[in-house]
Amino acid sequence: MKSMAAKMSNTTTSVSSTLSKLQSLNGLFAIYKKQGPTSTDVLNTLKKALLKEAGEQNPNPRKRKKQSLKMGHGGTLDSAASGVLVVGVGNGTKLLSTMLSGSKKYVAVGELGKATDTLDATGSVILEKDFEHISRLDIEEKLKSFIGDIMQVPPLYSALKTGGQRLSVLLKNGHKVEAKPARPVTVYNLTLQEFKPPLFTLNIECGGGFYVRSLVDDLGKALSSCAHVKELVRTKQGQFTLEEHTLHEEKWTLEHVLQSLLPC
Repeated sequence: MKSMAAKMSNTTTSVSSTLSKLQSLNGLFAIYKKQGPTSTDVLNTLKKALLKEAGEQNPNPRKRKKQSLKMGHGGTLDSAASGVLVVGVGNGTKLLSTMLSGSKKYVAVGELGKATDTLDATGSVILEKDFEHISRLDIEEKLKSFIGDIMQVPPLYSALKTGGQRLSVLLKNGHKVEAKPARPVTVYNLTLQEFKPPLFTLNIECGGGFYVRSLVDDLGKALSSCAHVKELVRTKQGQFTLEEHTLHEEKWTLEHVLQSLLPC
């Protein structure tokens, strides 16, 4: 009996210790977001996995009251997009604003000849136009006008809010939504990686508030056609790169987070 009690006591101590370690974390790390779930869904899955490892019974990561683990992400990725998602834990959440405004890199595959309501492949096709007249040189020439400090209108389907509601949610619920006004954004680098009509691949380095979907839509119009984003991968955010720093779901453990954490 004593042996059993001792084992239970040791287990309780171990669980308590793991939870204490988890709650004492302060810093930033990066995870891999796969295609499909929202950035919030991915963050909640991460929190649930860590809290479960720490012995929390039926952890509900969505509950805000008495939050046992303070965590947030810096920079929303569209549901259809994948790649680097920077996570802040503890006091690291205060540094997430620097991730939002900092440099990001993307690889985007666009498709010429079709425009969608969401500006990506998840939406409905609302316009089709010829694209046979477009050459690789045409795209490279037009891309030059999108480099530097430019004005950009954000997509209607986005995480931006009006009256406290996300534009995308309002649209899905059948409400009419006005486009947000054009705003200044910065593109540091923009190159055409591959052109196999109707598909083209762009390498993009940009600042905060930039929408790749808007870029591809605007590029299609500039080429006297139309286009939408077929695939989107964020390969870098701040100092975190896809190859070197992102934790895939099988490594969403306290041990791996500790190894990759950039302390405050």
